[in-house]
Amino acid sequence: MPRARDPATSLQRFDLAAIAPMPWKNGGGATREIVCWPPGAGLEGFGWRVSVASIDRSGPFSAFPGVEREIMLLAGDGVHLQGPGIDHRLNVPGQPFAFAGERPLDCTLLGGASTDFNLMRRRDAWAGRIDILAHAVAPGSAPAGLCMVLAGAWRDAGGGELGPGQGLWWSAPAPQAGGLVPVPGTGARLAWIAMAPVLAPKCPAALMDRAPIAMESIA
Repeated sequence: MPRARDPATSLQRFDLAAIAPMPWKNGGGATREIVCWPPGAGLEGFGWRVSVASIDRSGPFSAFPGVEREIMLLAGDGVHLQGPGIDHRLNVPGQPFAFAGERPLDCTLLGGASTDFNLMRRRDAWAGRIDILAHAVAPGSAPAGLCMVLAGAWRDAGGGELGPGQGLWWSAPAPQAGGLVPVPGTGARLAWIAMAPVLAPKCPAALMDRAPIAMESIA
């Protein structure tokens, strides 16, 4: 199932099997990019990005200044992440780990190759995180976001089913899209990311430009 837009909503369907891998920013691995928002922004200008990476050798992670990162093991033996203030073994599937993208970080394989789910977001522009859910969800209920089946089967509002590696993403609310429901008895689990823009603090220009008010002492 290639990427396709639902004509009735702003939802985009995807299937990892139909997404070609691309090299990492530092050339040390490969990733399947599910979404990079806004379109055409590339690795230097994205607001938020979700991908699935294949790691088959040890080496440094790419640096992404100003970016908050979250990584979660999908399959394989996992990796050992080490850097200033970080010493973490990512070896349990379905447990996200967050870190600052500008931190130098070395990645050491704990065995064979591993497959990881990744969220990156500009911290001054977008808020969001990875959650693992096993209950019904409503894609399009957040300002932007993504959901991907991790296990089992999920049924959409039209009766269609999504399996592992398949999912939906959206860049604008789509309340009319309906929901995704786990199919009983399939061990259904879903990676869920709800994104929201970070609002700049309100500081009227008139107040910024106003001269300090002199206070008179009262005898």
